[in-house]
Amino acid sequence: MTLSGRSDIQAVEQAFDAIERDARALLKGLTEAQGAWRPAPEEWSIAHCFDHLATANRVYLRAMEPPAERALQQGRLRRGPAVPGLIGVWFVRSLEPPVKPRFKMKAPKKIVPRPSPPPYDAVAQFFASQVEVRAFLRKYFNIDLAGVPFPNPFIRGVRFSLATGLHVIAAHERRHLWQARNVRARALGERGAAATA
Repeated sequence: MTLSGRSDIQAVEQAFDAIERDARALLKGLTEAQGAWRPAPEEWSIAHCFDHLATANRVYLRAMEPPAERALQQGRLRRGPAVPGLIGVWFVRSLEPPVKPRFKMKAPKKIVPRPSPPPYDAVAQFFASQVEVRAFLRKYFNIDLAGVPFPNPFIRGVRFSLATGLHVIAAHERRHLWQARNVRARALGERGAAATA
C-alpha cells in the first residue's frame, strides 16, 4: 500500500509540503544579517525560530520512534485514520497561529534554540529535520498511528498517540513560521521596524 491510498496520511504529508513552501517563501531574498536580527534582546530571530523547530522535531521523533518500531514489529496495523483524539485535537489547536496571549508559553529547556545560531545552519537543520519527519511517516504510515501511544517528551506522565504527535509537529511548525514571518516583517521595516527596533 502506498501513501496515495490513505487520504489521512496524504493530508499529513500535504501539511508538511505547505509548511516547506511557506518556509522557502519566508526565506526568499533574506540576508544572513536579517535572519539573525532580533527585535529585542529577549526576542527570537528568524534563525532562532528555525533552530528551535529543528531541535523540537528531533526530540519528538526520538520519543515517537521506539513505540512506532515496536508496533511495526508486532504487526499493529492501522484500525482507523491517523487523527488526534479529543485531547490531542485541543492541544494541536492551542499551538496553531496566530498565537493567542493565553497560549503563549516558554520553550522547554531541551528545545531552547542556541544563543546565536548561524541562520543558514539553523535553516539547514530545519529542512534536515523535515526529511526525518517524512521518513517516519513513510516508514510507519501503515501502523495504528491513532492507537499507539508515546510519552510526551515535555510533559511527564502525558501520553499522546503517534497521530497526535505528527499533527503537533505540523502545528508547532506553523506557529513558529508565523512568528518568523512577523520578525521578518519587522526586520525589513514593513511594520515600522525603525520605530520599534
